[in-house]
Amino acid sequence: MTRLEIHLTATPKAAPELRRRLRDHTFDVRLCATELLTNVIKHVGEGTPVTVRVMGTRDHGRTRIEVTDPGPRTLPTLLPASETEESGRGLAVLDALSDRWGVERGPDRKTVWCEISHPPAPGIAPFENPRLPRAARR
Repeated sequence: MTRLEIHLTATPKAAPELRRRLRDHTFDVRLCATELLTNVIKHVGEGTPVTVRVMGTRDHGRTRIEVTDPGPRTLPTLLPASETEESGRGLAVLDALSDRWGVERGPDRKTVWCEISHPPAPGIAPFENPRLPRAARR
């Protein structure tokens, strides 16, 4: 299992830095991590300290991304995205790219996480078929 932990201050300048630090990961992993960071900036507040964790296993072909912040009452909500809105699609993107996502709350923090499946390495049998319809995977 690989594990990366990054401590950041949630600012717009932190997003490209996070993508750079995740350059060895897939585009989907970088995009989901950036969307979770952007949610903290927008809904908890710019300057919020965050911890980003990326954990993956090559044999199971899955990566888990977690973003922890000190705002336990500010919970993410998946809203329908409109074609005319300029923002508000972050969780819709996360929902579309991930196999599953959720929130873990503590008294003084919350962690928003998602899991993304990748094609398994050659010769490794996957434990779940990521091509199944979403309803069948939950």
